[in-house]
Amino acid sequence: MTKTQTTREILADLVGFDTTSARSNLALIEHVRAYLAGHGVTAEIFPSEDGTKASLWATIGPAGPGGIILSGHTDCVPVEGQAWSSDPFTLTERDGRLYGRGACDMKGFDAAALAIVPELVAAKLERPVHIALSYDEEVGCTGVRGMIAALSARGEKPAACLVGEPTSMQVVVGHKGGRGYRCHVTGQEAHSSLAPRAVNAIEYAAELIVYIRDLAGELAIGPRDDEYDVVHTTISTGLISGGTAVNIVPNACSFTFEYRNLIEVDPDTVIDRIRDFAETKLLPEMRSRAPQANITFEQFYDYPALAIDPSHPLVTRLKGVVGHNGHGKVAYGTEAGLFQRDLGVPTVVCGPGSIDMAHKPDEYVAIEQLDRCDAMLRKLLL
Repeated sequence: MTKTQTTREILADLVGFDTTSARSNLALIEHVRAYLAGHGVTAEIFPSEDGTKASLWATIGPAGPGGIILSGHTDCVPVEGQAWSSDPFTLTERDGRLYGRGACDMKGFDAAALAIVPELVAAKLERPVHIALSYDEEVGCTGVRGMIAALSARGEKPAACLVGEPTSMQVVVGHKGGRGYRCHVTGQEAHSSLAPRAVNAIEYAAELIVYIRDLAGELAIGPRDDEYDVVHTTISTGLISGGTAVNIVPNACSFTFEYRNLIEVDPDTVIDRIRDFAETKLLPEMRSRAPQANITFEQFYDYPALAIDPSHPLVTRLKGVVGHNGHGKVAYGTEAGLFQRDLGVPTVVCGPGSIDMAHKPDEYVAIEQLDRCDAMLRKLLL
């Protein structure tokens, strides 16, 4: 049997794998599979379509319905262009903090979930504990979807799910949904001296961007939830690219925008309004001069909002376990909404570390936070 490892030791192993979203996570997944096998636990692997990545599902305890999912993602964001004080892929301790890419978001929770496995195996559980590790959460919660679909198809029905994103060990009962789109505007080029005969793709993209800005103003006075730091649905443009030379009317322009919606706001309605403005206001004018002119939208990420009643037994139980009666809501997204919507499992978010430390150089998780997470899992599961 594999020797018992502490959360910190396992975290050092996990941080040592460069699993930025552009890279494979297979080496990490194989490492975890071998670790679980060493404790007599069989892991099921769900590979990506191209086989370069995978999610992992493992069950400790009796087969059957009920029990709880401990869910975490294995990918992290890049370190290029960031000024780190130490190697981001070597866990380094300084002043009670453990530094490394992913230490906070969210390999710290992954490590805690794995560290307790030997105790769970020895406890002869009455209800199962499931470990779910996914890929590509950072680029739209894509990796967990195939695993959830397979679990749903075979009738898996856990009673609860805990997603261990960094919340400073506060119980989180809601987060906004999110969608991202690329918009491609196709016009007709011409020499700039003949601009009235052309269709300036940048200018029409700009009109659409202004419409999106105005829509943001409408959303700001729409449904509100005062438990969020930003209490309303938001939408904004993040990137734009177009044109080739100052004396050429541009025939192409692309930009990206995203919105983060409260659960009360239908995300389809938001994009439908933007599409309608493009199709009824902009395209007729563009095509009067260039029949081939077009505006298209490409969705590149989508995850649903999360909401669970603060009086739900799962929330009450978790508050008792962490020793804090408060709860919160966060603007960032997680796979929690997918477990709740697509698997029908009541889901909360609670994990070690602060989201303020995520995605930054010198990302860290405090050792005190890992200790609190270890204590939470023992009280919750044993």
